[in-house]
Amino acid sequence: MPKLPQVSGRKLVALLESLGYRRLRQRGSHIQMALQTDLGQHTITVPAHKTIAKGTLNDILSRVSLWAAVPKEELIERLR
Repeated sequence: MPKLPQVSGRKLVALLESLGYRRLRQRGSHIQMALQTDLGQHTITVPAHKTIAKGTLNDILSRVSLWAAVPKEELIERLR
């Protein structure tokens, strides 16, 4: 698996929006987003920080990969 890049919350939100996620709300420095699929609604919280921690980014990408049916490696490449 490719190494995780350093990304901002803004860049991650843009990626999620390109996959069909929509913003539900923002409270403080956290943005809640949702994707409606045949299986149901997937909600995820993205920290709107300058740099997202590697563990947090890895967890978000893993969950998005499952719900959006996009390989995790492709998501990482799209963030570069």
